[in-house]
Amino acid sequence: MAALIRYEGPKGGPGMREMLSTTAALYGQGVGDKMALITDGRFSGATRGFCIGHVGPEAAVGGAIGLIRDGDIIDIDAEAGTLSVRLSDAELAERRKAWTPRGHDYNSGAILKYAQLVSSAEKGAVTHPGGKAETHCYADI
Repeated sequence: MAALIRYEGPKGGPGMREMLSTTAALYGQGVGDKMALITDGRFSGATRGFCIGHVGPEAAVGGAIGLIRDGDIIDIDAEAGTLSVRLSDAELAERRKAWTPRGHDYNSGAILKYAQLVSSAEKGAVTHPGGKAETHCYADI
């Protein structure tokens, strides 16, 4: 059994909200050692249980985590480090066609700009193109 929390990634949050209160709630309900928590959000070192975070591409950009529905079967192989859903490519393609981006409450200001610029978690959740693209060094250390 798994709980799935989406739209918590860098763009969808925006920012990557901590899932510690969620894992604490699962343990408080007595299911913390019986179910996995899968999210495009993040976990801290205090998180406990079977947790899979930083899933990407995140739901906010149409990643598969945003296409999963109640009743879908998710396979987790912790030893191999794989996560997959038992859906055909055709079914995922149909769901992707019907998918529309979810809005959030930040429609102006710095948080909106962050959400527009930030990369996915698997690419570091950064707001710049990375070291190879830098053309100017601000400090020679």
